[in-house]
This record gives sequence, C-alpha cells and structure tokens, in this order.
Amino acid sequence: MKRDHSACSGCSLCLLVCPVWHQTRDIRLTPHGRAKALQHGATADEIAASIAGCTLCGACVPACPEGIDLVGLVLDLRRRRPLAPERVAAKMNGSGRPATRERAAAGVLLPGEGLRADAARLARIVALLGEDVAVADDDGSDIGLALEAGVALNNERVARFLAGLRGATRLIVAEGIMHYALRRLSPGVGVEGLGEALSTLAPVRARLRASDLYVIEPRAFHSDYARLIDHYDALRGDLGCTMNLDLQRFAVPTTASSAQNALGLPGIDTAAQARWILQGRTVERVVVEDMADVAVFEQVFARPVVHLGDV
Repeated sequence: MKRDHSACSGCSLCLLVCPVWHQTRDIRLTPHGRAKALQHGATADEIAASIAGCTLCGACVPACPEGIDLVGLVLDLRRRRPLAPERVAAKMNGSGRPATRERAAAGVLLPGEGLRADAARLARIVALLGEDVAVADDDGSDIGLALEAGVALNNERVARFLAGLRGATRLIVAEGIMHYALRRLSPGVGVEGLGEALSTLAPVRARLRASDLYVIEPRAFHSDYARLIDHYDALRGDLGCTMNLDLQRFAVPTTASSAQNALGLPGIDTAAQARWILQGRTVERVVVEDMADVAVFEQVFARPVVHLGDV
C-alpha cells in the first residue's frame, strides 16, 4: 500500500531523479520539499508553485525508499489547486456521439493527440500491432489532461469514454499520463504502453541498432517500474543500444508531454533536458517512444530522430 507525505524521512533520493531539481536547484519545488512542507502544516496555497511545477514524470515514485505515492500526492493537491482550469475546459470533449471502436477487437489502442494527427503513422503502427488491435474512436486524451491538471471531470464524459473500452482485454496507451488516469477510472484493467507493445515485436526489434539511443517514455515506465525494468534491461542486452536511463536506472524525461507544455504554462526547458540525455553519448540515431519527444530531440540532435513505430 502506498504511503502519504507523513512517511517522508527527508533522505532526498527523489532529488537525484527529479527534472525540476536538476534545472532549478530549488528544493521547495521537489517531492522532498512538498512532503516536508506538508509535514509542517503548509497549505496547498502556500506550496502552489511546487504543485504547479511538478512534471509528473513519475521517476520519484520508484526512487522513494518509503514507498510514498508521490505522483498521487501531486494529483490530489492539484484538485485543490488546479492548473489553468479554463484552458483545460476548452480542450474537453464534452459532446458528440458515444464512444466506439473502429472495429471489434480484444486489444484497443489509445493513440493520443500526437499520433492521431498523423494518419499514415497511426496506420503503420496498427498494422504492426496486428489485426486483434483496434483504434479507440475516443482515446480520452482530454480526460488524462484534466486529471493531470486537477480539473473536475464531467461524469457523463467519463462514462462515455469508458463505454468505448468495454469488453477490451488489452489496452495499449500512447500517452503515459493515461496509465494513471485509467488506474483511477477503471481499476483492475490491464494497461501497457505503446513503447512496450511495439518493442516486443520482432519486426521492430530487428530494425533497432546498437548505435541507437532508445528513449523510454517515462510515465508508463515509472508507473510499472518493477515489471518494466526487466523488459527494458532485456531489450538493451539483446540489442546493445543505449537508453535514457540514469545511474539508478530511472528514465530521464524531456517532460515534453507534461500538462505545462500542453496548456502553454511555464515549465522546464525540454531542449536542455534532451541535451542532458545526449550528454556523453555517441549515437547515430535517436528512437523515441513518445511522439512529443521527436520535435524536442530534433532541436538538439543533427542526426535522425524517429518514433519507434517508424524504425
């Protein structure tokens, strides 16, 4: 069972993996700072900047020796101090026909906005995943954003989204925040990241090279770390490629998919994060699981940057 902020011992191990700490060196904006402030009676209003600044990359959760649900803590605090509720409301899909799937299948792909906007890439990925996987007509991206931002959800909207997933035995999710959303909205349903799903396929693995930097999508990875570290260790061992893992074997994020970026709010420098990930590495190509990371690495890397579905 996950513990709350009261269990924080102040060990500061979360600082080693926190991108906000890496860029700001302001302990008030870190999981450590939030937990200690709350232990001493601080209110959500008093730590508003810390609540708003967290990128929810999730790396602090497996790093915490006390087992504190540090992502859940921020999500709970944001329900008291939501991010830009008017901007989130403008993105909510509150009307339209009930959710369906493009065809009946046991597996359902929730592609997210970035992948859905590229029909050709989406078609290639669906072909790779096989005929037993269909694309969700409603992938719930707006719901994930609202939960991340702490904005109250319309029950009718949530019910319509969940109805489109009824009967599925496999959910493949492109946007990492949807792992947290689906665990809250539909506990007990199995969820896997698109990166994991694609990287298990022989045709995809055959095209990966030892000279690649493989960039793991951090939210899905950290939300199921104990299981997925074995998957990615085996992938790295088989292929010889490097990955965006730090010395503690947590995934260094660019934070390109954070709510701050989606809502046009101040956030950390994603290009600086990408440069940090590349630092000290000699690679010929960057392969990313998260569509949002393509544009970020293209800013700082002169060689090919490709999505995993395109290798």
